Amino acid sequence: MSHDLVRVTKNGGIAYVSLNRPEKYNALNYKLFKEIDICIKKLAKDRSLTAVVLFGEGNNFSSGLDVKSVMSSPLDAVKLLFKFLPGNANLAQRVSIGWRRLPVPVIAVLEGVCYGGGMQIALGADFRIADPDCKMSIMEAKWGLVPDMAGLAGLRELMPKDQALKLTMSADVLSAEQALSINLITAVENEPLAAATALATQLARTSPDANAAIKHSINKNWSSSIRQLLGRESWYQVRLLMGKNRVIAALRQSKKIDKTYRSRQSGW
Repeated sequence: MSHDLVRVTKNGGIAYVSLNRPEKYNALNYKLFKEIDICIKKLAKDRSLTAVVLFGEGNNFSSGLDVKSVMSSPLDAVKLLFKFLPGNANLAQRVSIGWRRLPVPVIAVLEGVCYGGGMQIALGADFRIADPDCKMSIMEAKWGLVPDMAGLAGLRELMPKDQALKLTMSADVLSAEQALSINLITAVENEPLAAATALATQLARTSPDANAAIKHSINKNWSSSIRQLLGRESWYQVRLLMGKNRVIAALRQSKKIDKTYRSRQSGW
């Protein structure tokens, strides 16, 4: 799977997705928005997928919106923001929230600059691993704009409201260590792509069905009521135990569940 501005390669079940406008620091023009959206939809149909590693070519994640490019075509700006219903996600929002909706872990590798729309995309990932020299900012307020790419869905789960307000209103540029100190990112690593690959490989060793259910359950239940949490947890567990889990189903078909369980009990 490859387009001009988004490249996808697979190694086993891990998909490596790269933003490919290095000469523009991977700034987001309309075509890049569109290709990210198409990429997410294709990955959602890949039943062999176990994890996604998302990064930017040229050692930069993304400098944010390519304002000049997008505003040069009023029609493109309309297509970015258009939606049929207020609660739906438009194209600008789908490139962030779409990663949350994939049924596999998504790990963003942050290098160079990660500003504005780039940070909104990164907030859609489940994990963010940054290079020590990476600079990050929710920068929209600097241009008199409100962050409107659904990054708040992730941001509100990462930090207290006052910290999120300060970060968003000030448009401060943070170092990797500063970002880690307020939980904006998961880890700082000297070789972030290698660290992301190691994490993706580790997560791929567990049940992909369980990982999908865990991700969906946590995302849905993080700010829901206790009753909703209890109901969803039970529903996902029943689905897994009823044979939807590929790992358990394979063991049942082999008719060696008890023997396998005893031999692997210490590792489960």
